[in-house]
Amino acid sequence: MAKHNITVAIDSTLLKKARAVAARRGLSVSALLADELRELVNEDAKYTAARQRARGLFSSSLALGGTPLAREALHDRRGIR
Repeated sequence: MAKHNITVAIDSTLLKKARAVAARRGLSVSALLADELRELVNEDAKYTAARQRARGLFSSSLALGGTPLAREALHDRRGIR
């Protein structure tokens, strides 16, 4: 897989903290960013797949059992207080 260089503009305080995090993980800042971007893209793909599954579930009715009520029974207010 070909790798590409990018330029990211961040303030010096954030860069200093990012270097510390990367050092604790035994990574370069570049590798840290690549790992985090990879995770972000993977999580987005999972979310998109879950959303598509949910939409599929909502597009069909769910069998909950029981007997459907007649329209008259749904609108009969004599039993409601």
